[in-house]
Amino acid sequence: MSQIEELRLLAKVAHLYYRQEMSQAEIAQRLSLSQATISRLLKRAEKEGIVRITVSIPPGVFSDLEQSLVERYSLHEAIVVDCERPDDEEAIQRLLGAAAAYYLENTLKREDVIGISSWSATLLAMVDAMRPLPRSIDAQVVQILGGVGQPDAEVHATHLTNRLARLVHGKAVFLPAPGIVGSEEARRVLLADPYVTEAVTLFERLTVALVGIGSVEPSKLLARSGNVFSEAELNLARRQGAVGDVCLRFFDAEGYPVITELDRRVIGIPLEQLRRVERTVGIAGSSRKHVAIRGALRGGWVNVLITDRFTAEMLLNETG
Repeated sequence: MSQIEELRLLAKVAHLYYRQEMSQAEIAQRLSLSQATISRLLKRAEKEGIVRITVSIPPGVFSDLEQSLVERYSLHEAIVVDCERPDDEEAIQRLLGAAAAYYLENTLKREDVIGISSWSATLLAMVDAMRPLPRSIDAQVVQILGGVGQPDAEVHATHLTNRLARLVHGKAVFLPAPGIVGSEEARRVLLADPYVTEAVTLFERLTVALVGIGSVEPSKLLARSGNVFSEAELNLARRQGAVGDVCLRFFDAEGYPVITELDRRVIGIPLEQLRRVERTVGIAGSSRKHVAIRGALRGGWVNVLITDRFTAEMLLNETG
């Protein structure tokens, strides 16, 4: 076959496939060629420049930022949402919640065991934005941080776990204890409670964990819940290098756990146990939190990140 004849065949196959939208099998039958040959010719047409494929990224979509985050921090996945201001935390929470809802709707698998933290306004925005799954996946939704606190805030923790369970047509497993207790002895007593034990036992079986990432300064929701350390206790954590927390477990700027006596008063999933979860989804953004988010990424405490574009840019621009 001469070069011009070969190019003519390449162009014909490309025209039928891309312009006429015929399948490879249909083209093979029409031209009396094998489907394997059609596949090879289409690849050749691209190589020869007869077919040029371009990807047009819509406004508000940040595929390059997402891929850079995945590569920089060895993530399974990154999702970056658009926002107008890096300090508009309420708007960012709504946007992140909607993105997290869509991600969850499309990635949950049958018989997943889903862990969810208690005191996160972003996670509440996620469940409020989420649509019910079309069918049951026999999932369990497990509360992974104590949800008992001030009465109005406690309703939030129960609502969060229960609503997500209803959305996935699954079973809710509550952790009926405070996130922080007064002493290590009180923690031991509560961990012996059979209902608390039921939830804690499921931590090892989690396949998905949904967590916020907090700075050392507690969020408004966490502060209202009563599940907060005193200012003196927080200063102790800061002196030891703490920059943020996941499920009230502190870590420093490099992601290393900051272990103090405070850690022994938390009723919730430990960091090392969280690291073993197949997918730990960190949903957090805003300029106030970017140092904490960076620490969580460096420590490997989350392996899927949903954040805003300003935070993503800061995470990628830092070299230290």
